[in-house]
Amino acid sequence: MGCWRGPNAMLVCLLLLRPPPSPACPAACHCSSLGEVDCSAHALREVPQSLATNTSTLWLGYNFITVLGPRSFPPLPGLLLLSLTHNRLGLIHCQALLGLGALQELDLSNNYLTVLSPETFLPLSSLVTLNLGSNRLEGLEPGVLRSLPQLQALLLQDNPWVCSCDILPLWRWLSHNREKVQEKNLLLCRVPKQLNQYPIMAFGNESFRQCQETSLSAWHYIVFLTIGPFSFMASIFFCTFMGFITVVYHNLRRDPHCWRRPRICRGH
Repeated sequence: MGCWRGPNAMLVCLLLLRPPPSPACPAACHCSSLGEVDCSAHALREVPQSLATNTSTLWLGYNFITVLGPRSFPPLPGLLLLSLTHNRLGLIHCQALLGLGALQELDLSNNYLTVLSPETFLPLSSLVTLNLGSNRLEGLEPGVLRSLPQLQALLLQDNPWVCSCDILPLWRWLSHNREKVQEKNLLLCRVPKQLNQYPIMAFGNESFRQCQETSLSAWHYIVFLTIGPFSFMASIFFCTFMGFITVVYHNLRRDPHCWRRPRICRGH
């Protein structure tokens, strides 16, 4: 065989036959050749940055991650599943998930999330499953969900939902996307007290009739704030003008001779 003609040729053949080196694996993680990276339960406080670009599954559950800042993840174009369950996550920056455009499943359950920006999930155009269960969400802007065109499964159970007029947009989204909402019976009101443990999905249009009748848009408030001062100034001007007219009228009636033109005497 040609590979045995000399020492140099044999070395070249051995180098060609040797498998390529595997990508680096973070010290606190276990990596498989299939692109699965398990970094669970290692007291991590941030996302490891030395992740291989071929990572397809990333487990980060049961750590101490509290914040996802801008670009918290290195570019992972092939990441399909990301789990951050059972951390202490309370804040997600609107640019934290950049570079994860292929992600299909995201688990953020059992954290401390209280609010989500509508821009948070914009980079996740391929997301199919989103788990936000067991957080501290009192409400959710519809824009957060409208940014996920491929969403098929949404979990929102075990959150302290405030069932006031502010929850009307979310209720509308849920009502029009019932097939996407998992564990519907676990979406329960926490506040107000008289609606504690009441299922959100049990509300009907009549439940929000008062909200729809009394709710005002920001434009209405701007108009009111603009018209108010002008109306006040106009009323002062009108009262002043009418008072002046009244005074002049009474003076004319009381001393009519003061306003007569003097006569010019002509000689005979």
